[in-house]
Amino acid sequence: MSDLLLALDNGTQSVRALLFDSRGVLLGKGKVELEPYYSTQPGWAEQDPEYYWKCLGQACQQLWQESGIDLSRIRGVALTTQRGSIIHVDKDGKPLRPAIIWLDQRRAEALHKMSWLWRSLFKLAGATGIIEHLRAQAEVNWVAQNQPDIAAKTHQILLLSGFFTHRLTGHFADSRSSCVAYLPFDYKKQDWAGPRSWLWQALAIRREQLPELKDPGQTLGHITREASEHTGIPEGLPLIAAGADKACEVLGCGSLAEGTACLSYGTTATINTTSRRYREVTRLLPPYPAAIPAHYNSEVMIYRGFWMVNWFKQEFAELERQRAEHLGVVAETLFDELLQAVPAGSMGLMLQPYWTPGIREPGLEAKGAVIGFGDVHRRAHLYRAIIEGLGYALRQGKERIEKRSRTRIKQLRVSGGGSQSDAIMQMTADIFGLPAERPHTWETSGLGAAIACAVGLGLHRDFPSGIAAMTRTGSVFQPNPEAAALYLRLYQEVYLGMYDKLRPLYQKIREITGYPA
Repeated sequence: MSDLLLALDNGTQSVRALLFDSRGVLLGKGKVELEPYYSTQPGWAEQDPEYYWKCLGQACQQLWQESGIDLSRIRGVALTTQRGSIIHVDKDGKPLRPAIIWLDQRRAEALHKMSWLWRSLFKLAGATGIIEHLRAQAEVNWVAQNQPDIAAKTHQILLLSGFFTHRLTGHFADSRSSCVAYLPFDYKKQDWAGPRSWLWQALAIRREQLPELKDPGQTLGHITREASEHTGIPEGLPLIAAGADKACEVLGCGSLAEGTACLSYGTTATINTTSRRYREVTRLLPPYPAAIPAHYNSEVMIYRGFWMVNWFKQEFAELERQRAEHLGVVAETLFDELLQAVPAGSMGLMLQPYWTPGIREPGLEAKGAVIGFGDVHRRAHLYRAIIEGLGYALRQGKERIEKRSRTRIKQLRVSGGGSQSDAIMQMTADIFGLPAERPHTWETSGLGAAIACAVGLGLHRDFPSGIAAMTRTGSVFQPNPEAAALYLRLYQEVYLGMYDKLRPLYQKIREITGYPA
C-alpha cells in the first residue's frame, strides 16, 4: 500500500482536506464552504481566524469519515492558503482582532514621512506613487493608526498560513513561498528585509514580530496533541512547508519551465511562469516566490478574475440560480448553456475586466468597461463577453511575460474552478491560439502542496522528479482556427487599444467622483 500525503487547502471560498498518494492520485476529500468575509464598514473584508480553524477541523473530520482511510498510512502534512490575509496574535497565538482579508479595501491615512533620502530616491525612480500606495494598503499601518492598543499587544503578525502553522505545530513559522502580502519581505532574496531596507520605515512592524521562514520541502514542525484532537490528524506527523495557493497551483499544474504557463481561473485570475531568475514583468513589482526553493513565479494578475462569474450570478442569473436549486446542482454548471448560445466575439460586445484598479498596469485610476452594445445583446452576450475579456487580459499578461523573459510560451495549463467548464477551456484555446491543457485533477493547489510534502519526506528525490511523478495532463482543447482568427483581430485591433483610449476618462471619473480613492 502506498504512502499518503495530506494537503490542507484554505482558499477564499472553501477549505479542503485532501489525501493524495505519491503518484498524485486524489484519494479523498473533505470540503467545507466558507463565508469569505464579513464587512462592518464599506469596503472592509474581515473574518474570525477561529472560524477558519474550526472549518479546517471540520474538513479533516469529514475526510476521515467519508474516506475510511487508515490514518497510519499518512506520512506527512502540507498547507496552502489564500495570500495576503493578515492576522495579529499575542504570544500564545491567540488572535487580537479579526483577520484582514486580501479583498479588504481600507487605506491607512496621514502616513508619517519616510527619510528624505528614501523619498528622493523614490522620486528619481518614478516610484513615489507605488510606494505610497503600498503604505496606504498595508494592513499593519492601518492597525497601528486606528487600533494602537492592538498594535501594542501584538506579538506576531502572521499570514493565514502562519496562523495555521502555529495552531498545528505550536511554532511561529511559515513557508517563504507563502510570503505574498504588504509585509517587509525581500522578494529577491526570499527572506525578511535586511535591517537597512526602506520597508522598515514604510511599515509599522518590527522584525521580532515576524515568524521564522522555511523553504518549501523543509519541516515547519510536528502536529501537536491539541491539533490532533481538533483535526484528527495523527499526533507527531511532520508539517512540511509548501506555499501560497497560487504558487502551489503552478506547481500542481507541472509548470516548471518558462515556456509553460499556468492559468489560474479562480477568484483572482492569474497567469504564471516559473523561473530561477528574479525578473520583474512590471517594473518595480516583484515576482513572487515559487513553491520550489530559489525559484520565482512571474505573475500577471486580474484582481477580479472569476469573481466576475459570481458577480454575474448574483446580479443577472436568477433564472439559472432557480433552475440549479431545482436540479440540485450549482448555478455555474448551467452557464455553459449561455456561452454556447452566443457566437465567438459576443457579436461585438467587448469587456475590459478592471472591476478593481491595479497598481501600475493598469493603474490606480482603472475601471471596468463594456463597449459595443446593441439591441441584439442579452444576458448571454454579457456573460460570454466577461469570459472573453478575462481571456484577453490574460493573453496580454502572457505577452508581457514573454517580452520580459524573451521566452515564448508554448504550453498552457489551466486550473481553478473555471477550468471545469469545457466551454471556457475551448474559449481559452481559441483566444490564446494555443492548446489548453487541463490537469488530471482540478485540485492543483492541494496537489502542489502534496508535491512539496512528498519531496520533503524523500518520497521523490527533488521537485522535478516530484512534478514528473505526480502531475499529468487530463484533457487537451485545441484551438478552432476560425474562432482563433476572429479573436486575434478583436484582441489586437480592439482590446489592446481600450485601456489607453479610456484611461483619460477613467482619470476624469476619479477626479469628479473621488472613486476609487
